[in-house]
This record gives sequence, structure tokens and C-alpha cells, in this order.
Amino acid sequence: MSRAKAAILLAVAAGLLLVIGANAHLVYVAVTSQPDCVAHLRPGESDAHSASFSAAQSNCSPQQAGAPSE
Repeated sequence: MSRAKAAILLAVAAGLLLVIGANAHLVYVAVTSQPDCVAHLRPGESDAHSASFSAAQSNCSPQQAGAPSE
């Protein structure tokens, strides 16, 4: 095998390893992260003239004003 062909194969293998490693990292972060709840409008709370968006379905329980988050 010539040096040029070996260099090309090595570059392709390194590129594939880089892509596989990046995807594995993204999957790891997606599985292990747990974002905190943020303040948002709940369905039915916005007025018709507001340009704010609301969550379609929230997993966060409503909190009282001024109550510390857990």
C-alpha cells in the first residue's frame, strides 16, 4: 500500500472517530442532563395581546410567587 493511500485511510478513520465521539457525547449529555424549571406562561394565562409564548405541556408544578425553587 502506498503512503498516500495509507494517509487517506488514516484521515478517513480519524474523521469517522471524531463524528462517532461527538455523537456519543451528545447522547450522553441528553440522557444525563436535567434542566431546571423556568418561569413561563401556562396555557390559559396569557392575554390575547401578549406576544409571549407558553409551554405546550409543562412538567413543572406551579409555584407560589416568592416561593424558593427546589
